[in-house]
Amino acid sequence: MRFRHRFAYYLVGFSIGLFFVAVVLTGKDASCNYFPNARVLKTLRSKPFMYDIEASRRLGEDWIDTIDIKNTLQFGEVDFAKSNHKEEGGNLYVIYGQTVKKQPITLEVLNYEEKAVLRNIIKRKEKND
Repeated sequence: MRFRHRFAYYLVGFSIGLFFVAVVLTGKDASCNYFPNARVLKTLRSKPFMYDIEASRRLGEDWIDTIDIKNTLQFGEVDFAKSNHKEEGGNLYVIYGQTVKKQPITLEVLNYEEKAVLRNIIKRKEKND
């Protein structure tokens, strides 16, 4: 069999396979969270999220908002060297992010079995590169 015919058969089979994969995955909330950072952030977002007294007091200040918290939990970076320590019956995670105004922040989140609690919000100094 010539190369053209083999290539044509390959393309037909490949397109049928793509069609079936598209049918199976369309409409599903499928995501590929293989990296530890993405897995931790998704776990924290999927649980009921509560605020500690200190975090609520910081949210009352002018420089931070709940949108900044949600963005940090979506796009932030988990510092695993300072995270995953047992505290108060849960695991502490330190997450670096930024506000809408590009101010760097650090979140301290306690991850329990049934909920996630924002323990503290820290305003970091801007880096002078």
